[in-house]
Amino acid sequence: MQLLSRAGVGMPKTAFTNDTAELPALIEHVGGAPVIIKLLEGTQGLGVVLAESAKAAQSVIEAFHNLKARILVQEFIGEAKGADVRAFVVDGEVVGAMRRQGKEGEFRSNLHRGGTGTLVKLSRAEKAAALLATKALGLGVAGVDMLQSKRGPLVLEVNSSPGLEGIEKATGLDIAGRIIDYTEALTLRKRGGKAKPKAKPKHEKAASDAVADE
Repeated sequence: MQLLSRAGVGMPKTAFTNDTAELPALIEHVGGAPVIIKLLEGTQGLGVVLAESAKAAQSVIEAFHNLKARILVQEFIGEAKGADVRAFVVDGEVVGAMRRQGKEGEFRSNLHRGGTGTLVKLSRAEKAAALLATKALGLGVAGVDMLQSKRGPLVLEVNSSPGLEGIEKATGLDIAGRIIDYTEALTLRKRGGKAKPKAKPKHEKAASDAVADE
């Protein structure tokens, strides 16, 4: 989080604490209830709680603290309406993107929680945010999750080993192939060689238009 913040990446207001005495001020710091409470070790939407009130937030945070769990408290972006955008970055290029929509009544958009993924065309701001976040963390491959907000795209998470099945199904792109090409090229560069450019399959050309600038 600190690396992203220092790089100027837009994010929801976020706070960490191990002191229950600070909870009222912490909740106000991220914009007040409702708030999102996340386990730092959680994946695929597990360990993510929406607390509708400050009282509920304090109860959940105290329960996690009693379990010695590491958590963060984050601003709830209501205008996202249970959806987010995942941009897949390989070697400094956005190679695919999808919009994930949570099922009815669900604030989490994760596909493993019943969400659906569809092809999306990134805005220039979204593409820039994904590339900036990936660069800030020094990653060659990343899945960047963003919320569409009134303040512009806000980066929720940067995954260094994101799943491929959902985005390949949503976009029709061979993301795995792009990662293999990148890995081969990286290996050659380290050995002082030069990778041969590979032609893009025709079926990928149309789908890749979804990551072009608006």
